Amino acid sequence: PCLTQLCFPVAEKTAKVLGEFCRCYKEQYGVALFNSVRYEIEGNGGPQAQLLHRKIPLEDHVIYSGNLFQYIEENKKWRNRFCVVPHNYGLVLYENKLAYERDLPPRVLVNSAGYKILTSVDQYLELVNSSLPGVTPKSGHSPILKCPTDFPLILWHPYARHYYFCVMTGKEQEKWRAVFQDCVRHCNNGISEDSKVEAPAFTDAVRMYRQSKEQYGTWDMLCGNETQVLSNLVMEELLPELRTTIGPRLKGKAQERQRTWIQISDAVYRMVYEQTKAQYDAAMAKCEQERPQMESTIRTDMDQIITSKEHLASKIRAFVLPKAEVCVRNHVQPYISSILEALMTPTSQGFAEVREVFFKEVTDMNMNIVNEGGLEKLAEYMKKLSHLAFHPVKMQSCYEKMDQLKLEGLQQRFDVSSTSVFKQRAQIHMRQQMDDAMYTFETLLHQELGKLQGKDNLCKSIQRILERVLKKYDYDSSTVRKKFFREALLQITIPFLLKKLAPTCKGELAKFQELIFEDFASFILVENTYEEVVLQSVMKDIMQAVKEAAVQRKHNLYRDSMVMHNSDPNLHLLGEGIPIDWGEEYSGQPEAEPAADKRRRAKQVVSVIQDDAGVLPYEMGTEALLQPSSPQLQEPEEPDPGAPPSSPDGVEEIREALAKESLGDGIEMEERLTNDTSLESPKADVPPEARMHHATPASPAPGAETPSLSAVTACHQPSDKETGEEVAPLGSECSPPQPAGTTESSEGLQTEF
Repeated sequence: PCLTQLCFPVAEKTAKVLGEFCRCYKEQYGVALFNSVRYEIEGNGGPQAQLLHRKIPLEDHVIYSGNLFQYIEENKKWRNRFCVVPHNYGLVLYENKLAYERDLPPRVLVNSAGYKILTSVDQYLELVNSSLPGVTPKSGHSPILKCPTDFPLILWHPYARHYYFCVMTGKEQEKWRAVFQDCVRHCNNGISEDSKVEAPAFTDAVRMYRQSKEQYGTWDMLCGNETQVLSNLVMEELLPELRTTIGPRLKGKAQERQRTWIQISDAVYRMVYEQTKAQYDAAMAKCEQERPQMESTIRTDMDQIITSKEHLASKIRAFVLPKAEVCVRNHVQPYISSILEALMTPTSQGFAEVREVFFKEVTDMNMNIVNEGGLEKLAEYMKKLSHLAFHPVKMQSCYEKMDQLKLEGLQQRFDVSSTSVFKQRAQIHMRQQMDDAMYTFETLLHQELGKLQGKDNLCKSIQRILERVLKKYDYDSSTVRKKFFREALLQITIPFLLKKLAPTCKGELAKFQELIFEDFASFILVENTYEEVVLQSVMKDIMQAVKEAAVQRKHNLYRDSMVMHNSDPNLHLLGEGIPIDWGEEYSGQPEAEPAADKRRRAKQVVSVIQDDAGVLPYEMGTEALLQPSSPQLQEPEEPDPGAPPSSPDGVEEIREALAKESLGDGIEMEERLTNDTSLESPKADVPPEARMHHATPASPAPGAETPSLSAVTACHQPSDKETGEEVAPLGSECSPPQPAGTTESSEGLQTEF
C-alpha cells in the first residue's frame, strides 16, 4: 500500500530531475560536438602507443562458468545454480550446467554495475542496518540472512535488489570473488569511451547538474551505462524522502522491515529506471536529429567560434584568475606532491606486477616448450595465454596493489568521498596494458613462426620477442600512468577549487553571457569557459609535479622528452589482420563442429574450479532442477510429496548431500541425468555463447507497475540491450512475431522489456 501511494510522487520526482538534467545535456552536447570537430581538424594527439590494441578482445569467449548456491528470497531456499560470465561480464544464472548446454533460458541476468562484493554476512548486516536508521534487530534475534557455509558471496547495491551466493571452500570463494569484482569493474565502466560526443556531453551534464545542487567532488555512483547513472542520480535525491515517508509505516519484526525496505527500494529503482530510459532516449534522439545542422555551422564558422570563445575566456580570466591563483597557492599547491606520491606508489606497483605476471607466464610457457616441444604445445599454451588480461584470478595480484591507495587527511580536505573511482580506473588501465602486451607478443610470434626451423630457434625467438614487447610495455606504461596521474590530480583539485571560488565568482558569471554571439550560444557556455580558466590556474603545477617525478625516474616513469622511435614500422599493419586462432591453425583440430558441442566447449578464460579441486557436491539434486518449475521471483513453491528430491536448501541438507556424495550417490545421479538427456534434443543453431556488448550490460527493463516487476519474463539469451536482472521461466518458448516493446539481438532472439 505504501508503494502504491508513492507511485505518483516517484514519477513526478523522476520527471523533475530528468527535466533539469536533459537541459544540461542539451547544452553540453553542443559544446562536446564543437570540441570533437575542433580536435578532428586541429589534431593534438599524444605519443604514439608502441603496443598493438586488440579491437574485439573476447569474441567467442566465456570469462568463467561454474556452480554455486544462490539464496532465493521468495521461498527462503538455497538452490544450486550454474553461473556463466560471458564476454560482456554479465552474470547469467542457469538452473544447472545441462540447462546451459541445452540452450534453455537463464533464470536470472545480473548487471553488477554499482554493486559491492561482500564476503562476510557481518559486513552485509552492517550495511543493511545503516540503510534504514532506527531499525536494528535486537541481539539474539535471527538476522535477515543466514548462510549455510562459511564462504558467502553477497552482491550489495544501495538501491537495487541484493543477491546472495555461497560456496563450499575458501579457494572457491577467492576465485568467485575475483570473477565478481572483475564483473563490477567492467560494468561500472559502462559509458563507451569510443563516443567522442555523447560520452563527454553526458558526464559533463551529470557533473554540472550535481554542482548546481552544491555537490562537488567525486561521485561513487557514476556506475554503469547512461540510464543506470541517471537512475542513481534520481535515487540519490529520492531515497531520503522515500525513507522518511515509508520507514515509519513498515510493520513487523526488525528483520521483516529491513527485508520489506530492500524490496521497496528495488521496486522504486526499477520504476525510475524505466522512466529514465524513455526520457533520456528521447532527449538523445532529439540532439542526434539536430546534429547535422549544428555540425555544418561549426565547420563553416569554426574560426569565428574560436575567436569568440577566446575573447570570452580572456574576460573571465581577468576576473577569475587572480582569485584562483591565490586559492591554488594557499590550498592546493602545498598538497600536490603528497597526492601524487599517494597515487604513484600503488599504481606503479600494480603496473610493475602486470609486467611481472606477463614475463612469468611467457617464460613458463617457453620452458615448457623446451621440455615438451612442438607447435601443437605452443598453440595449446597460446590459446590460454592470449586472454591472460581477462583472467580475474591471475590478474588479482595486480589489481590488489591498488588497495593500498589511501589519501588519508587529503581525502577530507579535498572532499573525495572515496578512492574507489581512482582504484577502478587504474585497474582498467592495467588490464588494457596487459592485453595490449599479450596481443603484441602473439602477433609478433605468429609472424616469426613462418621463418623458424627447430625447437631451439623457437625458444630463442620467444625470448627475443618477449624482450621487445617488454620495452614497448615500459614506454606505454609510463605514458598511460602519467596521463592517469594528471587526470586524477585534476579530478581531486578542480571540484575543490570550484567549491572554494563559488561564493565570490559564480554569481558574477551571468554578466559574461552578453559576450557570446547568439549564433554561437550552442557551442560556447560561460560555465564551461569559467571551469577551463580554473583548470588552467592549477594545470601548470600539476604538469610540473608529474614532470619532476619523471625526471627523477620515480617508479620507472619516462621523461616527456623521451620519444621511442618506432622500431617496428609495419607492426600496426600486422595488428589490422585477421585475429589468430591458435587452436584451429596449429593444433590440427577439425574446423567445424556441431553448434551444440561448440557451446558446450565454449572457450573459457578461467579454468573451471572442478578441474582443480575434484568433484564438488553441486550436482546433488540437479535431477529436480531439470523439472519445469516456476520462475524464481514467483510465489514460493509448495513441496510435492511425489516429486524427486530437491537441491540442498539448508545447512543440514547440504551436509547430508556431502555425505551422500562421498558414498557415490552423485555418480549414480549423474548417470541418470545422462540417460535423461535424450528426451530433449539440443537446438542446432545454438550460438557459442550468449553474446552481449560491454557498453550496455545486461538489465531488465524495470516495470512501471509494482505487481508486474517480478512477473515480467522473457525467453532469450543475454542481449546487448539488457541492463540489470531478469527472470525467465524454464522451458518457455519465444513467440516468432516481434511485438511492440521488443528488440532483436544479434542472433535474432527477442528480448521483451
